Amino acid sequence: MASTPPRVLTIAGSDSGGGAGLQADLRTLFACGVHGMTAVTAVTVQNSLGVTGYTEVPPEVVAAQIEAVATDIGVDAAKTGMLASAAIIEAVAAAVDRVDVGPFVVDPVAASMHGHQLLADDALDALRTLLFPRATLVTPNLDEVRLLTGIDVRSRADQRKAAEALHALGPRWVLVKGGHLWDDPECLDVLFDGAEFVELLGPRYDVKHTHGSGDTLASAIASQLARGADVPSAVRFGKDFIVRSVAAAYPLGGGVGPVSPLWRLEG
Repeated sequence: MASTPPRVLTIAGSDSGGGAGLQADLRTLFACGVHGMTAVTAVTVQNSLGVTGYTEVPPEVVAAQIEAVATDIGVDAAKTGMLASAAIIEAVAAAVDRVDVGPFVVDPVAASMHGHQLLADDALDALRTLLFPRATLVTPNLDEVRLLTGIDVRSRADQRKAAEALHALGPRWVLVKGGHLWDDPECLDVLFDGAEFVELLGPRYDVKHTHGSGDTLASAIASQLARGADVPSAVRFGKDFIVRSVAAAYPLGGGVGPVSPLWRLEG
């Protein structure tokens, strides 16, 4: 009988098109060799062209999913995605206080791929005040940085200012992703622990198909935290993983296709 692999819980919404959300999380976790589990927060009506509707899962059901897997199967690391509402964020915060979920990666999904605000203001406040202080690592993109801090990042120096502002909200580590800094010929992510900046450079690909990139990165990082890696090592693994997944992105439907971890299965 095989030994049990590391166990990672994703607390996220479902993407009916399979490009992002918990579907992207689960395929990334599989590609990274860990056992993926889910606490579903919302069911979206979604395809490659966009989201046309969603239904939230009751907050108490979200919390019950977290507690069910944590108390029986165990959780070596957890990550969040779309949390939909302040009430769900409150329920998640309370649940991770009651049970051990290990290192906790908060991907603060708050903006669409076009930069539009997805969360109500009270949910943004709940992210800042309830989840960030509980987070091992937060992984916002630049649109989410703007919504959470008011800082409109236009340079690498601004990324550092944003990392400092986000760290002041309580997480142990902050990763400010630079994928949306379109004028930069490279893609720089800035990792900060309150004392030291770590810069992670990667190529900028001229690709349209980037759906699910944030989910994929956060899940890859969580997979390594579940294996016992420290945060900088896990983030470096995640950076390499997402670079390769963007390079392997494929078209899907009539809109934006997903980044792909299927490169891990080749050969």
